[in-house]
Amino acid sequence: MPASTAAKARTRNRRPAGTPSPWGMFFRGFLKRPVMVGAVAPSSRFTINKMLAPVDWENTKLFVEYGPGVGTFTRPILDKLSADGKLIVIDTNPDFIRYLKQSIPDPRLIAVQGSAADVKQIIAEHGFEHADYIASGLPFSTLPPGVGDAIAKATREVIRKGGAFLVYQYNPRVKNFLTPHWSHIDHAMEWINIPPAQLWWAWND
Repeated sequence: MPASTAAKARTRNRRPAGTPSPWGMFFRGFLKRPVMVGAVAPSSRFTINKMLAPVDWENTKLFVEYGPGVGTFTRPILDKLSADGKLIVIDTNPDFIRYLKQSIPDPRLIAVQGSAADVKQIIAEHGFEHADYIASGLPFSTLPPGVGDAIAKATREVIRKGGAFLVYQYNPRVKNFLTPHWSHIDHAMEWINIPPAQLWWAWND
C-alpha cells in the first residue's frame, strides 16, 4: 500500500473522541468473559507484525478475523488492506462488536456478532464465496466441546487456494485442531508478548 494510502487508513481508523480506550475495553471484556477472551493483555506489536508478515496484501480482497476483541489486530489489518478490500470481524461478545463499530469508522470494516463456525454463511451474506485469509485469536482449547473442531472445518472450507488460516495462541495444543484439516502448517514463537505467543499459519495449498 502506498505511503499516502496507509496514512489515510491510519487517520480513518483513529479512535473518535469520547470512545473508551482499547485497554479499558479489553480488561472489561476479560473480567466479564475470561474464558472467551483467553489472555490478560492484548497482543504485542511484535506478535501482530510477525503474524501478518506472510500475507499477500495485493491479492487480498476479503480478510476475516475471529475474536477481534478491541481491534488489536483489526486496526493493523485495515492499515495494510487495499482500498477496495473488506474486513469481516466476527465475535460472540456484543460489547466488542459495538465498540469496534463506534471506534473504527472505516467503510471496509464489517463487524458481525456471531459464531466463527458460521463463517461460510456470514461471508455469503456480504457477497463473498471465499476469504483470502482468516486470522484468529480464539482460545481453542477452552471453547465448548466440538466448537473448535467445527470452526476449523468451516474455516478450511471457505479459505481460497493459496490463502491461510493465521492463528495466534498461548497453548500449543491448538495444533490438534489444525492437523485434521491442513497438511501444510508453519509455526513460530513470539517471545515479546504477554504471555509468549504461539503463531500458526495453516495454508490451503
